[in-house]
Amino acid sequence: MTRKTKTKNTSQDYGIEVTGRHVLVTDPMKDYAREKLSKIERFNLRIVDVVVTMDIQKIRHIVDIILKVNDFKIKSSAVSDDMYASIDLAVEKIQAQLRKYKKKLTERQAKGLQVIDMNVNVLAPAVDEDLLVINDEIDDETRRHQEAQLIPHEIVQRETRPMKILSQEEAIMKMELSGDFFLIYRSEEDRKIKVIYRRTDGNYGVIEPE
Repeated sequence: MTRKTKTKNTSQDYGIEVTGRHVLVTDPMKDYAREKLSKIERFNLRIVDVVVTMDIQKIRHIVDIILKVNDFKIKSSAVSDDMYASIDLAVEKIQAQLRKYKKKLTERQAKGLQVIDMNVNVLAPAVDEDLLVINDEIDDETRRHQEAQLIPHEIVQRETRPMKILSQEEAIMKMELSGDFFLIYRSEEDRKIKVIYRRTDGNYGVIEPE
């Protein structure tokens, strides 16, 4: 049996969803979890939502918490022989992870990100004036379209964009926060240019072109 209750926190605009698996979530259990989770507000982070799952397997009382802050998910899990004790443990783990996350953000802001410039070429299809003439014949129009696709692109603009110097941990955090598919950066560890990208399985790959 699964029961869900969702409440809205009054001081910040995020929801707390409480889900029960193999257990009936009572109002006191819900209120206790919500009260304990209210402690996370002191971190002053943009919390999007919180999902609490309570489960009972024989004598094991399990609590899983998934907290979304910005685009970053933080998870914790705790097991004991008492549901309230499991809530305490799971919330303590979440707070410890939030402290670590907040510390990393503070360190990055304090030291400032080192930046170097990298050149970016913007490509656009080359235009053949002869192919712009509209012909009434369908065959000629089709031929022109095919030929236009085969003309190589040419550089129409050159830009300079900053390339940050990051540690691998900072690069992963930046990917989590931004939701981008890839990031080019210079490694703080070995000063080499690297490309970190988001894989379809949810993990990250790192390409080292140097």
